[in-house]
Amino acid sequence: MTVDREVIREHEQSPPDEVSRATVIAYAVAATLLVGWFLFGWLVLRQGFVDSVGESAGAGFALLLVISVIGTVRRSRR
Repeated sequence: MTVDREVIREHEQSPPDEVSRATVIAYAVAATLLVGWFLFGWLVLRQGFVDSVGESAGAGFALLLVISVIGTVRRSRR
């Protein structure tokens, strides 16, 4: 019982990791670029709506994959 309580206390006392301002700005820029890419494909290139959504979603998922790989490499070095 004591071990469980000590583990719970350790988790309660650790402060949550805060997201830096640069990270929030980078995500906002990426979201803006993805929306712009969608609008460019739909309105300028005159692709279909579904094609533009799929292309933007694919670019977004690729970006998330790159971010996750970079985050994994950075955490493994610590």
